[in-house]
Amino acid sequence: MAISHEAVIHPSALIEDGAQVGPGARIGPFCHIGPKVVIGKDVELMSHVVVQGVTEIGEGTLVHPFAVLGGIPQDLKFKGEETRLTIGKRNRIREHVTMNTGTEGGGGLTSVGDDGLFMAGCHVAHDCRVGNNVIIVNNAALAGHCVIEDEVIIGGLSGVHQWVRIGRGAIIGAVTMVTNDVIPHGLVQAPRGHLDGLNLVGLKRRGVARADITALRAAFQMLAQGEGAFQDRARRLGDETESDYVREIVDFILGQSDRSFLTPGG
Repeated sequence: MAISHEAVIHPSALIEDGAQVGPGARIGPFCHIGPKVVIGKDVELMSHVVVQGVTEIGEGTLVHPFAVLGGIPQDLKFKGEETRLTIGKRNRIREHVTMNTGTEGGGGLTSVGDDGLFMAGCHVAHDCRVGNNVIIVNNAALAGHCVIEDEVIIGGLSGVHQWVRIGRGAIIGAVTMVTNDVIPHGLVQAPRGHLDGLNLVGLKRRGVARADITALRAAFQMLAQGEGAFQDRARRLGDETESDYVREIVDFILGQSDRSFLTPGG
């Protein structure tokens, strides 16, 4: 194993041969680190944390007790192939969070970006791609192959169906089942989630200009009530808009997807 002299390791922690522990890392009581794990600079595992598989945890991440990171996928197609989990910098991972490695059929990688907050009991499944500044609230779960873009908030006790994409800045209300793609900056809520508007609170908090918010409101109305098929409305909107935020929604809608879209109101 390679353990930096600046790391602080509790004597009850088990670090297997081959693991790498960076400078300033703190490994608390009864943690278990597998042989193919890389722990970055200033990472803290508080206690009773299990890190398995080919897993890398980025600088400054804090992991609370009883989290299990890098466990094998909960997928019957998984046959023991070597796959990976990468977790970025400065994440806060709370109690009982689980994040699985990828599968061969999904590209072999589950990735989590920087500066996320993963509250107690939430789950990130195999082959997910989670962006930066994402908040996943208590006991919410991502199924396999989901793409969660930057600045998304997923409410407590919510579920996201496999292969779903959630666009940047979207918000999912608590106790919501998301079965279709969600446009950037969208608001989805209800037990079987439907697109119910825009994440206006989030847009204002991020300092988005009033002109862009006005353009987003108009774009949402056109998508909801305009003439023609939904994809045709999106193409027409793309031809007409001058807002980068609206263009982001159009590009998302017209991009490749494995799940049909949540259209406004249904």
